[in-house]
This record gives sequence, C-alpha cells and structure tokens, in this order.
Amino acid sequence: MFTESRFTMIVGAGPTGLTLARQLSRHGVPYRIVERSERPFDGSRGKGLQPRTLEVLDDLGLIDRFLAAGGDYPSLRAHVPGGHHDFRLDELHEPTPSVPWPNLWMVPQWRTSELLAEGIPVEFGVGVTELEQEEGGVRVTLSTGEVVRARYVVGADGGRSTVRRALAVEFEGETHEEERLMIADVRLTGLDRDHWHVWPGSERGSFRLGLCPLPGGDWFQLTAPPTDLSPGQLVASVDPSITVTEVGWRSEFRANIRMASRFRVGDVFLAGDAAHVHSPAGGQGLNTGIQDAYNLGWKIATGDERVLDTYEEERLPVAADVLGISTRLHRGHVEGSADAMRRDDPVLRQLSLNYRGGTLAAEHRSEPGAVRAGDRAPDSPLAEGRVFDLLRGPHATLLAFGWAGPLPEFTVPVHHLQDPAGSAARAYDIDGPALVVVRPDNYIGCVTRDPADVAAYLKLSAIP
Repeated sequence: MFTESRFTMIVGAGPTGLTLARQLSRHGVPYRIVERSERPFDGSRGKGLQPRTLEVLDDLGLIDRFLAAGGDYPSLRAHVPGGHHDFRLDELHEPTPSVPWPNLWMVPQWRTSELLAEGIPVEFGVGVTELEQEEGGVRVTLSTGEVVRARYVVGADGGRSTVRRALAVEFEGETHEEERLMIADVRLTGLDRDHWHVWPGSERGSFRLGLCPLPGGDWFQLTAPPTDLSPGQLVASVDPSITVTEVGWRSEFRANIRMASRFRVGDVFLAGDAAHVHSPAGGQGLNTGIQDAYNLGWKIATGDERVLDTYEEERLPVAADVLGISTRLHRGHVEGSADAMRRDDPVLRQLSLNYRGGTLAAEHRSEPGAVRAGDRAPDSPLAEGRVFDLLRGPHATLLAFGWAGPLPEFTVPVHHLQDPAGSAARAYDIDGPALVVVRPDNYIGCVTRDPADVAAYLKLSAIP
C-alpha cells in the first residue's frame, strides 16, 4: 500500500523523538512517530535532566509533572574499610532570578519517556526499512510493508540508526570495546535511600559497585565494571547485609563516542543518539537530544529551506562541544583522576550553549552586553509574573525594554516589560531602550534599537 501526505515521519520514540512530536503537535504540523520496539523503554538509563532541559519542559507545559516525578541528586557515600565518607558531585545551587532550576534533576529515563509520551500516538513495533529521497519529500518503506511519502523524515532512532545508515552518513569517532559498564535496575533491602552508595575499587579512581536510589519508587540503579557475578552476588560481595530482591532492566554500556558528519541530508534530519552518542559521564546525551528536537521542531513548522539549514548549522557544533565535554569526563574515570567524580563545571548545565554568529542570531548593537543574540533567553521576575510566562508556547516573542514610543504591528506577541526593579534589564544586560526577539525555542534571535531590524529578522526566520 502506498500513501502520500505532507506529514513529518519521526523514526524513534525515545525522549528525542517524543519531544519533537510534542513540538510539531503544538505548531499544528501533522506527523507520525514509529518505534521498532514492541513496547516503551523500561530502564533508568539516562536519569539526569540538566537545568536547560528543565526550561524546555517548562515551555512545553510539563515542568510540574517532571518536578513531581523526580528529585535532587543525593550526596555520594563512599564505603571504605572502617567506615564511609560523604561528598557531592556538585553543590546544590539556589535558584536565581534568571535561572529558576539551577540543579541537575533526577528522573529515570522510562519516566521521562512516559511523561513526554502522554497524548502522543506512538506506533510501536513499526520500523523503517528503506528511504528514498524524491522531489519535495521522502518515500519511506515501513517494516509492516506500508510505503508512505512524507514531507520530512527525522531519524531519532538511536546510535544504530537505520535512518543514518540509509543516508550513508559517516558516524565518526571511536568505540572502546574494553571500556564497559554494567547497568541494571534493582530492588533490594538493607540499604538506605538517602545516599548514592559507592564501593571504591583497589585502584585510584576505580570502583567496584554503585547503587543510586531512583525517585518515584523503590528501585536503585546499579552500575559496576563487567563481571561474571549476578547483580545479587555482586552486591553481596561488597556487603552481605544487602539483599537484591528483584532485577529489572539490565544492559551493558560500551564506550562508543561518535558523531554524524551531517545532521541534514535533503529532507531527512538526524537528532539525538542517531546524530551523536556520548559517554554517560556528565549527563549530556539525553539532554542534548531533547534540545536537538526543541531546535528542529519550530523550523520544520516554517517549511523554509534557509531556516531548516540552520538546524545543522546550530546543532552540529553544539553536539561536538558537548561530546568533547562528556569524553573528557569519561577519560577522567578511565585514567583514575582524583577529581573524576566532580560535576561542578557550569558548562554541564547547558545554560551557556549558544548560537552566536549564526544565520538566526542578529545582534545589531555596536557594543552588546554579556547577553546577546544567539544566547539562551534568561528568566526574570516582572511587576506581574515572569519573563518565562511571556515566552511559554510555540510562538516567537518581542520583548520591549524601556520602549516609550509606538511600534509597528508585528506578527508576534509584543510585551512592553514592566520592570520597575530592573531585574529583567540586568538578566538581559540591557542598557537603555532595546527590542529583543526571542525565538520559538527561547533563544535570543535579534537585539536592536530599530524596529525595522525586527521586521527584517521575522522575515529572515520565516516566523509567522
């Protein structure tokens, strides 16, 4: 059977594909999302949500659900001969006016997917077997035998992506077969849930076993070097008073650190693990995938070729930088660095990632401040509400700082900020009157003092 439509085909229903589905849905873009697995993923795997991802979830209207489902990372308790000592990967940070969620938030990946999937019509047990690019679309053959013609295809189907292979896009990087890690979800008795428990190994920087309590239930995530012991035997070998009562999801991670050489080929895009795979060190992979989708969704909605080209322009360098960070942390573990466990580098929070100098970053000030076009749009309290309240939703937004005169009619919401305390001006480092266009993905697109620049930017970015 062959059907033709103007929909977007999303291949893969992990956090990346589900985020994209939500983005397209609120932009009114028709889509189908297929997942070759027969059922939703049920493991804890990527359990850390970075502050920038929490801001994405706020914009999607999901933040309260995720805050209720998760919790702060607990302090680590290292069990050593004769006792233990406690420490943190990173100190807990207090919220600020511009950063409402400053800390890494723990939510098991199965729960993240479950929350993102609510209301999304995922077709489970359906994979893609062939792709053929045609004029104005992509011919897609599904594992069910159905053949469809989609306007766009997005491969969010993981590190072994069928879509990426069909495009013959190189997946550059390295796989270290000797560097492996066992991960499992376990229930157990005899251990408190107030700490992330670690039993160090005999060599500096190594470990025998980690047990991290997962929020929202009584599961722990077990991590350990490869072993012939079962999870129960392994736990008993470090402390016989602890008993494993159930083993759920289980997997073995190998150090596979790679990135696609291209994120767009014609009308097909790559996102998430299909575009870049990371070490789990630093909690960057899942978060980067969600933000790939957040960037791509509104651009697909424009249908504008110049705008769609900026997906690769913006996200490929970001993925390369993030891959470098997670690889550096991974090497620290492998080499036994004294500070291998530290996670206090502010870059990990992904709030400083930016698209400065890109096609969709129009900075018209001769002397811009610390915050400029291409940067994340900060939050701030206002006389009523907050800046994030104004940005929430699929639209772009024009923020007018200290603007006394009239403005032309624009096609986006315009807000003359009531900022008597000057908090928003400080957050955006604005001195004097200014017009700030915030893109649908809540990055600053244009900063100017001339309304004509705003009109030109909205035309350039194809924002309706």
